[in-house]
This record gives sequence, structure tokens and C-alpha cells, in this order.
Amino acid sequence: MTITYEWRGDFENTAVNVLHAEGFNHRTLDLDWLTRVHRHSLGWVCARREGELVGFVNVAWDGGVHAFVLDTVVSGELRRSGIGAGLVATAAEEARAAKCAWLHVDFDDDLRAFYFDACGFKPTNAGLIAL
Repeated sequence: MTITYEWRGDFENTAVNVLHAEGFNHRTLDLDWLTRVHRHSLGWVCARREGELVGFVNVAWDGGVHAFVLDTVVSGELRRSGIGAGLVATAAEEARAAKCAWLHVDFDDDLRAFYFDACGFKPTNAGLIAL
């Protein structure tokens, strides 16, 4: 299986909406991902198998040295195959190239092993206010 990763790759909103719904277990929405990432993100990574979008991660930023991994998602049939780690590795490489000093992520407890073990994030103190 050959997977390609593309920084700031072109994609169809429908493909990301379907992938996101499957990955985050919600109904398929009609979000304009293209406008969203072009307006608010340092970049994003598309993972493809034979041209089909099978993974996506958004990299938001503060316009300075902090980048944030959001919406990491891989097609259900391909999870646990290393694609998610490849998405995050590409995101980290590109954030570093953009002179970011920090790549942040927050996640649910069931993703702890993925982000710490597979992707190399380190635990840190953080805070959160639910709005």
C-alpha cells in the first residue's frame, strides 16, 4: 500500500466532511474546510492512497512560533497502519520549516498512546476552559 502525504494539498470539502464524520463519529456535515484552512491555518496534510483522501490533519497557528494539531483523522479501514503518525510527522516537519518552535495537541485519553508513543509528543501541563 502506497500512501502519499501532501502539505497544503488540494482536497474536496465533501471528502474531508465524510472522513471527519467517520473519524469523529458524527453525521456528515457540510463545512467549507477549504475556506477554513486557508483563513486560519499554517497548513494541513492530506494522505492519499491511489488518489483517494484517506487521512487529514489541520495545523492551526498563532502567526508566530506556536502551531496546533487539530482534526487528525484516518479512514476507519486504514487506522493503526501508521498513516496518522505520517500525517503528524509531516505536520511537524512543515511547522518546523515555517520556524515554529512548538507543536501542540490536545486529545482524549484513548489517543494518549498514539500521540505520545507513535508521534513523539511529550506530556505537559495545560489548561482548558469548556465554553
